[in-house]
Amino acid sequence: MSKSFVNHSSILQIAQQPMAAAKDLLALAMAPAYRVVNGLLVVAVFMAVSLWLSGNGTNAGAFDLARILVSDEVRHIVWQNGLGTADIKKEAASSQSVVLGVKKQTIALLMPSVAYAQIKPISHLTDQIPMSKIDPQALDTNLMGSIQNQRAVADFFQKKYSLDRNKIEEYVSNAVVIAKEANIDPVLLLAVISVESNFNPNTKSSAGAEGLMQVMTLVHKDKYAFYGGISDAVKPEVNIRVGAYILKYLIASAGSLRNGLKFYVGAANAEDDGGYADKVMAERHRIISLCQPGSSNKLTLNGKDLRS
Repeated sequence: MSKSFVNHSSILQIAQQPMAAAKDLLALAMAPAYRVVNGLLVVAVFMAVSLWLSGNGTNAGAFDLARILVSDEVRHIVWQNGLGTADIKKEAASSQSVVLGVKKQTIALLMPSVAYAQIKPISHLTDQIPMSKIDPQALDTNLMGSIQNQRAVADFFQKKYSLDRNKIEEYVSNAVVIAKEANIDPVLLLAVISVESNFNPNTKSSAGAEGLMQVMTLVHKDKYAFYGGISDAVKPEVNIRVGAYILKYLIASAGSLRNGLKFYVGAANAEDDGGYADKVMAERHRIISLCQPGSSNKLTLNGKDLRS
């Protein structure tokens, strides 16, 4: 009796195996159909609610329902910056990198918050200058593209001018961001700032030049108007932008970097510029040397090691 029962159970198991396989195949075949049906149900509910809103005296509709379901911030990210921006920003924040809104460039910054300042870019002016007229020496060599190099430059100027660390990181980061906007070398901007103002934004000359880049405020008040007027002329993020445009314009007009620097210092009609171009070029060379491999132990000022 026991043997017969075992045989009967075996027969039942054998008979059930094809049925189970058939059910699995049927479920697999019907899966796409189930997904389509579920999707249609979601769309039907969405449209039903939309129609109800439209006929409820509210003049609302499908897009209004979307506004309810999706926040303004998320929609702004999707429509303005693309579907992957949220992930990009998350990754950027973790690596001290930011996505520049003006040209969608991802750059590393010592102080990433600088890139998120609510200020208009200068590219609307600098992009009008033909790049073919710019001396290659004034173009970005990407030496300042790494956090390591930016930190080395910040270390140098912090010790050279006894600057507050946060301020020098702000100035260096602004120079890098603005250089990207203006399509000019940030090393050159930093060299001009060093020679012109020693990184003191409150510096003002007797001739009326102000700020980090010593821009003649009244002469260039039309450019400052774009940033709310001359009252903000000494703000680093404004002053560097206006100065970067003027410098790039003069380089293009004068035909070379050295002549552009001569024009920038106001010696366009003079026989020489009093050594101004040489000073800027020397400072530019120092910054470049900081960013070169193997230069970490070679930086000195008046015979003293600045990296110790």
